[in-house]
Amino acid sequence: MLWIFWLVFAYFLGSLPFGLLVAKISCGIDPRTHGSKNTGATNVARLCGFKYGVAALILDISKGFIPVLMASQYSHNWMFLSLVALSAVIGHVFSIFLDMRGGKAVATTIGAFLVLAPAATLWSVVFCIIVIMLSGYVSMGSLTLAVSLPVMALLTGNFGAILLGCILTVLLFWTHRENIRRLATGEENSWKKK
Repeated sequence: MLWIFWLVFAYFLGSLPFGLLVAKISCGIDPRTHGSKNTGATNVARLCGFKYGVAALILDISKGFIPVLMASQYSHNWMFLSLVALSAVIGHVFSIFLDMRGGKAVATTIGAFLVLAPAATLWSVVFCIIVIMLSGYVSMGSLTLAVSLPVMALLTGNFGAILLGCILTVLLFWTHRENIRRLATGEENSWKKK
């Protein structure tokens, strides 16, 4: 029964629309109707400024980090912790506070995976940043991170995180399906463009 509590708690925390709250409080804008129409940190940064984007990013990371860290104090069972991580990410993508809509879950994925596979996560974030800087596309960096998570979990010997990493890779590619289409057609917005 405690498993159910942790899964519900993780989903609820993951559902909290921090990006929306940061944007509305900081600049009075609903990110769902402006810019890329996404509640994520990238859109918040574009609409309200870099520091508010960072605030949204940190809060979204915490949505994955906090429930997995807390649950790990209860049990070290890999299946259990993977389900808690997945629940937080799914909460972000399908938020009960946003009519089952949400963000793309990159930051929440980073937070959840950071507890389970810190080295793999940090390497993946480094690759993500490098790709963003070189390509100018945040979405391309996010997709790089998605692919890197299970690969780096394998290479760093964190075998328990590989399956979760693969599942999150598929989920992140799904949440970025429109970005992938725009990248393919050359319509994706670059952060380098003014």
